[in-house]
Amino acid sequence: MAAARPDAKVVKQAIQWMLRLRESGHDPALQQQCTQWRSARHEHEQAWQRVTHLQQDLDLRAIPGAGLALQTLETSQQRLHRRQALKLLGGVVIAGSATWLANDLDVVSAWASDYATGKGERRTLALPDGSLMQLNTHSAVDLAFSGQQRLVRLKHGELMITCHSQHSVLVQTRDALLEGFEGRFVAYQDGDCTRVSVSHGKVAIHRPGNGQQQWIESGQNWRLDAQGAHRLAHVDMDAMAWAEGLIVTQDMRLRDFLRQVSRYRHGYLSCSDDIADLRLSGVFRLEDPEQLLHLLPQTLPVRLRQRTRWWVRVESMT
Repeated sequence: MAAARPDAKVVKQAIQWMLRLRESGHDPALQQQCTQWRSARHEHEQAWQRVTHLQQDLDLRAIPGAGLALQTLETSQQRLHRRQALKLLGGVVIAGSATWLANDLDVVSAWASDYATGKGERRTLALPDGSLMQLNTHSAVDLAFSGQQRLVRLKHGELMITCHSQHSVLVQTRDALLEGFEGRFVAYQDGDCTRVSVSHGKVAIHRPGNGQQQWIESGQNWRLDAQGAHRLAHVDMDAMAWAEGLIVTQDMRLRDFLRQVSRYRHGYLSCSDDIADLRLSGVFRLEDPEQLLHLLPQTLPVRLRQRTRWWVRVESMT
């Protein structure tokens, strides 16, 4: 069963403890106080585990008011003591984070999901019927398996299903209900659409209000959106390669490539408009996205401009 939605007050307290411990530099007395708070109630420990497990996904720039605090923290011209800057950041985050986390954002979705992955994390799970599910970076799903149905609800992100049994597996996405038969397929909720790729076997597309069933055959790639289901004649990236820890591209735009890489790392990553249409073809390993970025100037006439480890922009050499 899915975990209960975390209470905003307890989440706020857990974030506050996290920031205080980070600021204190591992103060033993403060660590003991935090331990006492965690052990006082079960929901305290539950909130703490979720916050610490997913803190890498808490992009503080998305919290209202935190952008200015982070800018102050990172700008050396301000010459604020680290403790002062952290206190400023902590105040902003505590004031806005509980409400922010209470909204239907991906981080909260992960907390209230049966299974989830963080940024850069991939996970493989055996489903109750013997099928195999792989979750890509920053993804969350709920399971509803019974004698009557085998349903996976993709809440956000990307998954790969390998159907081993003679029974089909249903995957509910934002845009359609997919029914996979013996074989392997990938479903990725990308912005305003769902992308589906079938390695082998076949997948049926069931859409609300559409009595006509469509089929995705082996080797095909489709886009599902509010306008309907459309087969893609050309794709510039191997949709299955991430399961092997790879990005495999064929004549892919640099801007689109960086968008994919940003799914596996924290912070800002983009490129200037004048080089956005440069093309890449190759095999890139995902285990170290930062090293991957530093390979770009070896293959393209570009350079990296890096303000902090969290802010990288790719620009022209000229």
